[in-house]
Parts: sequence; structure tokens; C-alpha cells
Amino acid sequence: MINGSLLRDALISGANSISNKKKSVDELNVFPVPDGDTGTNMSMTIGNSVAELKNLPDDVQAGVVAKTAASALLRGARGNSGVILSLIFRGFSKALKGQAVLDNENMVAALEAGVEGAYKSVMKPTEGTILTVAREAAEKAREISLSTNDPVVIWEEVCTQARKTLDKTPTLLPALAKAGVVDAGGMGLVIIFEAMRDVFKGGKIVEAKFSDTKKVTVETFSDVVGKFDQEIHFTYCTEMIITKKSGAGDPSKLRAYLETIGDCVVVVDDEDIIKLHVHTNDPGLVVQKALEFGSINLPKIENMKMQHKAKKKEAETKLVPAKPEKKYGFVAVAAGAGIETMFRDIGVDCIVKGGQTMNPSTQDILAAIMSTPAEIVFVLPNNKNIIMAAEQAVKLADRKVCVLQTRTIPQGMSAMLAFDADADFNQNRIEMTKALERVSTGMVTFAARDSDYEGHAIKQGEILCLDNGKLSFVEKDIAKAAYKLTKKLVKGDSSYITVLYGADVSDEAAEALSQQLGNKYPNMDINLINGGQPVYYYIISVE
Repeated sequence: MINGSLLRDALISGANSISNKKKSVDELNVFPVPDGDTGTNMSMTIGNSVAELKNLPDDVQAGVVAKTAASALLRGARGNSGVILSLIFRGFSKALKGQAVLDNENMVAALEAGVEGAYKSVMKPTEGTILTVAREAAEKAREISLSTNDPVVIWEEVCTQARKTLDKTPTLLPALAKAGVVDAGGMGLVIIFEAMRDVFKGGKIVEAKFSDTKKVTVETFSDVVGKFDQEIHFTYCTEMIITKKSGAGDPSKLRAYLETIGDCVVVVDDEDIIKLHVHTNDPGLVVQKALEFGSINLPKIENMKMQHKAKKKEAETKLVPAKPEKKYGFVAVAAGAGIETMFRDIGVDCIVKGGQTMNPSTQDILAAIMSTPAEIVFVLPNNKNIIMAAEQAVKLADRKVCVLQTRTIPQGMSAMLAFDADADFNQNRIEMTKALERVSTGMVTFAARDSDYEGHAIKQGEILCLDNGKLSFVEKDIAKAAYKLTKKLVKGDSSYITVLYGADVSDEAAEALSQQLGNKYPNMDINLINGGQPVYYYIISVE
């Protein structure tokens, strides 16, 4: 059997392992558009549980560990891969409810419940993804449980099967085969499962690594140490400046000592001072050692566990629901000052900052819903990779919530404009959905990586043109790309063209494009708006 503390440590190790390897998982993404990459989203999702898990005592029950992790993963879920990961571990919470240990029976039940929940959450499940990896691993667990009652043996077989299924994902998805990679979400799940396996077998917890390609200097010291402050392996975050004395020793010896009494060590020096940062359980030893190198200035010692509890309490306070003052309210996910202003102007109560490359968590969306003073709240995700996170927030809200399937900013705006304050909920839901489906959206962005995608040999930095989410063509010039894309979107019955230009497009360039479109389509209404959005040079809607 696996007790609660061992399950706790395994989950922490899994979170640290995917954090350390998230970049390699991100690089498996086939689609070249800049986005909230899979490894990063999965890392941020499970990483949301680490601080809470570390605060659990050694005599904790496995059911409490599973519930703590599942709740944190759900609230921290980002992107489709993060949501699916959270649902897989929600299965553990269901199967281990009230259980002191993780044994062979509830381990299998946990995996099966997680897979079932994950498949139900996806409208059109695609095989060859994280779903397939999880499902076949769960099936192997059921098979092996018939011949052994050792949960560690079962989990080892789960990992072996997960790795085998991952290796065959390219045979299930042609895009993966063409790119010569395995599924990114499946890889992330295998990394987490294998790190858990190693702890179950008696191995050490994987330590989180904080890589920084830039040399740490006195000037960049605060930026670097900020990366460590959420890690609570030790209690006290200790920082200070040492004014070097004559004949001060080599600062590398100070660093070596600090690494024996703590972690998250940063030591940088110049001609006159040494700056140090360390997490430790005995800050007094840090002070004593520092005095060997000179006089101490501006020491700072903070109890991170107390800070974490305070922040958790503050976060809970922020979720005090706003009292309904009206029947309907609206939450929209958006990025860019102009776009945010437009949503507010047409009636959106609360904006969640986010979008492409910036997938908000379920907790972020929930907080916006709770702060909206309405009985019924419509949520506009405005990005296909945010819809699932928004749908998870529905289950946590204290009021009725409807997540509309808006995949783009123009769809969100059209849905809002179709709202009728005098209509009932069902009528509004239907009419708003019809409105968003009538919108054709084109987006002009850049290639984040080299890729061979859908017959296009794409080089990093090239201009990509998306027609309703699908890669349409590649260009070298932004203005030419936007004009050509708009022509593809316009149909015989089109009447309106709206052009949102982003933060990286000048007013002059946008005006020139608008004039060019006006000359091409003199009988159509053309609306040019400074959206200020990142990532996309242009977002173009045609109705």
C-alpha cells in the first residue's frame, strides 16, 4: 500500500519533473502559431498544487492528499492539456475519498475515473493524444491488478504502457508522424507518472530547477530570486547584502556552504559587495557565515509558510461573491487595451486578461464570475484553448453560468451584440450562439518555430494567416498578408469588415490597409479599430 505522505511526495515530484522538462514538451507542439504551449500549461496546472501539498503533515491520509491536489489542479488548470490533466487527477480524489492509503483496487479505480472524466469533458475526443495515453495506461492497470495486489507494481506497468502508447501516437495522428514527434500532452503525462513511480519505489523527490540562460548580476539579482519565492522546501527566505571586508574569501565558498543548509541559493558579487539569497530552516547560520566575508546590510528574513497561508486567505477573501444586482452579467477573456475597452463598451462586466500565449486559469475565470453582480453570467472565452478551463469554472461558481463557445475575439463581440435584455436565458443563449457562428475570423501572426505543417514548409518568423483557426497561407509581408486574407474571408453576402490591429502595427500601416480594403469593397462597411492586442498583427472579422 502507498500511504498519504508517499502519495504527497510523488505528486510533488511529478510537478517538479514536468516543470523541469516543460520546454522540451513545448517543443513537441506541431502547430507553429505562438500559443500557451502544452508543457508550460501542464506545469502551471500541477504546479499550483505544490505549495498546498508541502503543507500537509506526514500522517496525512491518501484521500486528503488526493482531494488537496485535485482541488488545486482544478483551480490552476490552464489550456486544454492542463484541464485534462486536472480531470485525470480528479479521478484520484473520487476513488480515494475517505481512504487512508492508496492500494491496488482504488489505484485502478482512480485511473479509470480520471480517464472517464477527461473523455467526457472533450466534445470530440481525438485519439493519439494525452487521452489515449491515459486510457491505455488505465486499461493496463486493470489488467495487471488481476495478477497482483501491489500498487507499486501496478503503477510501474502503468508507466510502461503510457510510454508505449506515447511512442505510437504518431501512427494515430498523421500531423505528428509528419513532424516526427510524439504527442506533447501525452509526453507531459508520462513525465509526471514516471516521476511519481520513482518516489513510490523509494527514490527521492525530483527537485525543481530554475534555469536562467543569462548571467546573474547584482542588477538582475531581484529578478532571479523572485523565481524561487513560491518554493517552500525550507521555511525562511533569507536575503542580505554583504559589504566585503579586506581579504574577503572567495564567494563561491559562501555559495557552497549555503547549499548545505538550504536551497534556492543565489550568490552574486562585484568589487565591493556580495548579495545572497537562500531558503533555509536556520537563518542564524546564514548570518554567522556571512559575517566571515564582511559587514551585513539590509538583511531580510521572511517565513514563507506564514506568507503562503496569508496569501491563501487573501485569495479566498477575493472570491467572496458579489451580490446579484441584475439578472445577466458578462465575463470576457481578452488582451489589448482597445479590445478590452470595446468589450466594456458593449456591456461586459469583467475582463479576464489573457488569450493566445496567456491562457488564464480556471481560478482566474472563476474569480471574474464571482465578482460579476448578476444572477446569470455568460462567459466568452474567445479562444479555443480557454473554453475547457472556463467550463470547469462553471462547477465551482455559486450562480448560473453559461460558457459560450467563442473561439475568437470577433465571435465574442458578435455574441455580445446579439444579447437582448428583454429575452429569457434560453433565447439569449440560442441567439448569441447563432451570432458567433455567423462570423468569419482571419488572424495574421508569426511563426513561433520552424515547422512542416499541412503542406507548408514554415520558417520561424514568417507571417502566418489563419482562416477560422486553420492555417491558410504563409507570407513575407504583414500588410500583403492581411489584405489577401480579407479577400479570402469575404463572400457574396458579406456586408461588414472589422479590422483590429495589434500593438506591433502602426496607425499609419493600419490606415493604409483600411484604405486599400475600402477601394476594393466600396459597398461594404469597414471598421478599423486599434485593438492593441499582442501576438496577432491583425484580427479581421467578416459578416
